Amino acid sequence: MEILYVSLAAFGGGVGAGLLGWLEKGTDFSGRKFLPTVLRAAVAGGVIAISYPFVESMGLWAGLIGAFLAGAGIDVLGHRVAGSIK
Repeated sequence: MEILYVSLAAFGGGVGAGLLGWLEKGTDFSGRKFLPTVLRAAVAGGVIAISYPFVESMGLWAGLIGAFLAGAGIDVLGHRVAGSIK
């Protein structure tokens, strides 16, 4: 069950980073533009779920915090890479 919590923490970190980026821009919300953020957050949750044996060794709270920050980092990095490709 802990793997679900850690994956959801990574997903929440990615979505949270996307929401903070949207609030920073101050534009109207666009679901079409937010969809890639949700997809990157889902990938972050999957990556963290796959690497769960490493996360489990850190303990639950440290794993949750690390997963949240990793999810946010994956979203920010993915956004920067996608912006530089265009």
